[in-house]
Amino acid sequence: MKMKLILIIMEATKPVMKSAAYGVIAAMLLLAAAQPAQAANYAARIQFRHGHFEPQRLTVPARQPLTLRVVNQSRRAIEFESFKLNRERVVAPGRTITLYLPALEPGRYDFYDDFHQEVPAGEIVAQ
Repeated sequence: MKMKLILIIMEATKPVMKSAAYGVIAAMLLLAAAQPAQAANYAARIQFRHGHFEPQRLTVPARQPLTLRVVNQSRRAIEFESFKLNRERVVAPGRTITLYLPALEPGRYDFYDDFHQEVPAGEIVAQ
């Protein structure tokens, strides 16, 4: 008896359920279309050689995520550090590290080699 009642209820609500399913799908499609497109990561490279960073000033687009590769071409370890970027990473001799930075607001972001204070600081300029 219970099974027969369940089947009757299911049959009676079939058109309503079908309409609801289409409504949910339509709402999901509208939400997906309304989302802003994510900007692709901008890729840049800084290398350390001959006792300094190259380039010493790196210009990148503002408000776009940044993938930064730091290449140490020297024979000594360096520590890429930036308080403004909130990053601190050791780079072994002959190695490369990758930093993933969020979209930067327009401005200047300094960096330096914390192991060797005599090395001139560099800067990333987001514009």
